[in-house]
Amino acid sequence: MRRLVKIVLSLALAMLVLWGGSLALKSGWRFFQGMLYPVPYEEIVGEQAEAYGLDPALVYAVMRAESSFRPEAVSNKGAYGLMQITEPTFEWLQTKMDDGQTYTTDDLCQPEVNIRYGCKLLSILLSQYESTETALCAYNAGMGRVGEWLSDEAYSSDGATLHTIPFPETKNYVAAVMSNYDVYHELYQFEFNGGVMYVKEK
Repeated sequence: MRRLVKIVLSLALAMLVLWGGSLALKSGWRFFQGMLYPVPYEEIVGEQAEAYGLDPALVYAVMRAESSFRPEAVSNKGAYGLMQITEPTFEWLQTKMDDGQTYTTDDLCQPEVNIRYGCKLLSILLSQYESTETALCAYNAGMGRVGEWLSDEAYSSDGATLHTIPFPETKNYVAAVMSNYDVYHELYQFEFNGGVMYVKEK
């Protein structure tokens, strides 16, 4: 009887150790994912996402793919900041704003300016195209080029969505953003209350 009790206690202890190890592993993996998929600039992202009717997860997904959250990032194509906006696009976007503000390209390295205009651009593209993927194509390759693709039966069968993305860079970009988007939804829950965004870990 005593031997049986020892066996049961040993098994119970082993299960507790395994369970504790599993929790530690899960906690460690969650911490690692949080480092890879952070949610910086919560106040700015929340304010602009709500203003333009955007899913914050998509804003973060674009930001991660574009700059890895580096506000000073400048690409070899002349795109600036967190959401990688080029000077011509920035000048065009300023004509769409009604706040009377005038900025220079240097201002794109300011998170509040870059995120605001990046969200404005996303909102314009999402309202113009039927799918998020097509809007992201335009974010990466430009609306003119996407218009050409949509009018080509080799890439679009309905003139509204793309079944084939001809540029490998754009194809990989869209895949990266959509992958980021899925992970952000797996990791976080974004809620708005009184105009303030709250981010909760799932």
